[in-house]
Amino acid sequence: MKKESKAARVERIKREKDGLKVLDDIYRYAESGAEVDPEDIDRFKWYGLYTQNRSLQDDDDTTQYFMLRVKLEQGELTPKQLKAMGTVSVRYARSSADITTRQDIQFHWIQIKDLPEIFAQLDAVGLSTQLAAGDCVRNVICCPLNGIDTAQIADMTKIVHHINREFQNNAAFSNLPRKFKIGVCGCSKHCISHEIQDLSFTAHKTAHKELLLSVGVGGGLGSSRRIADHIGYIHPHQAVNVAKAVTELFRDHGNRDNRSKARLGHLIVQWGTAKFLSELETKLGFRLIQHETPLFTPYAQRTHFGIHPSTTENKSYIGCAVNSGYIGGKALLELSHILHVNSARAIRATPTQNFVVIGVPDERTLPLASALEEMGFSAFPSVFKARTLACTGLNFCKFAISETKSLAQNIVNHLQQEFPNFSEPLSISVNGCPNACAHPYIVDIGLLGCIVKENDRRISGFELIFYGHLEGKKSHFGIKSGIKVTPQSAPYVIADLIREYQSHGNYTFKSFLQQKVS
Repeated sequence: MKKESKAARVERIKREKDGLKVLDDIYRYAESGAEVDPEDIDRFKWYGLYTQNRSLQDDDDTTQYFMLRVKLEQGELTPKQLKAMGTVSVRYARSSADITTRQDIQFHWIQIKDLPEIFAQLDAVGLSTQLAAGDCVRNVICCPLNGIDTAQIADMTKIVHHINREFQNNAAFSNLPRKFKIGVCGCSKHCISHEIQDLSFTAHKTAHKELLLSVGVGGGLGSSRRIADHIGYIHPHQAVNVAKAVTELFRDHGNRDNRSKARLGHLIVQWGTAKFLSELETKLGFRLIQHETPLFTPYAQRTHFGIHPSTTENKSYIGCAVNSGYIGGKALLELSHILHVNSARAIRATPTQNFVVIGVPDERTLPLASALEEMGFSAFPSVFKARTLACTGLNFCKFAISETKSLAQNIVNHLQQEFPNFSEPLSISVNGCPNACAHPYIVDIGLLGCIVKENDRRISGFELIFYGHLEGKKSHFGIKSGIKVTPQSAPYVIADLIREYQSHGNYTFKSFLQQKVS
């Protein structure tokens, strides 16, 4: 009998039982303690669950632990929700909690037996894990300052909400060829990185002050890197229908025979952009508006740090940097407390693993910013801390080759000590495997997990990637440099690069990196 391919196995599993129908099984396994069917484990993804790497478990610990991802609409957590998340983290996840690049929070060390209580606690504060993973439409990311930024092009809150609702618990879209990522941006800084989304809507004002949405399709990272195509403009009220139609095209025509070629970008390459647009317009029953391609903010300027007034009178927001997304359960509980005592409305996670505190009374901004700084969350971060990303890494991810979170923090600490006055924007990503979860190909310096040789031994390490950049049509992915480093040497190698750059002087750090890979 012919061996079943990975793609054929996944497609069969999804046909036999939809991922949205696995919740009853989760409760059944939790109550009975029975061993989980491996095929149900695959379906658990539709409720935010992935099996966890066993590397940190004791040899005699045979428990199957999971990572659990909680989907946060607009990345928002109120003080009440922060308290619930912190409680879940401390009680059930060994105080783990990380912010993701899709404005979610994920926990580790989760056991099946605890899931009914975890789900109940999340549900009590309006939170869910449904469709946080799996072959479905993931959390719709957006600017964390939606509706509160005085410089925003448009408030996209309602569009984000309606798109999320269109796909939530909708069996018509719960079996896609692979994951599908949507971004919605009304931000003048274009902070959601629309260029790498499967589908994006970006607010744009015409010369006549008419609000249109630029539609981007087919972006992605990983082994099949692709900058999204701008295919035209639509009116804001058309966004939900366009999202639905693009997803239908992907659902019905995406590759289900090879999971490495199953993203929307692969379909667009196969068809060509012109055919894809024609098929989309036929399905929609109207044509997209065609005029000049919009200009976009350079990646280095897509930040929201500091203390700023909001659109609400007498209220401000505080943008803070987090150490490569690691936040922890105790910090969630403390954030809940300090937001409450300072009468702040909520935090919102950003697509760069940081967060913004919103709805802060003007007179409480400095005391709150000081309290956040004491927790390690900087409103005025160094250039190194501001834009350093890290994926889950070897400690918990089954695909990772190298550990990431602690290394990212070591790199930041070392560079801050060595270059306290360095002020040029600099982005770094530490990625434990080739899947590019931490976006190593769009930053100035990406570290991609690989095996390196040291003293004739093969050990976990990284290859350096230089000169990634996002800026609409000017975007380009980083290039592998051929330089390989161990985790111990990485901070020093990057510091040496900065010193070499400083010794030349007459151009930008980005230009210096370009020369390194030219």
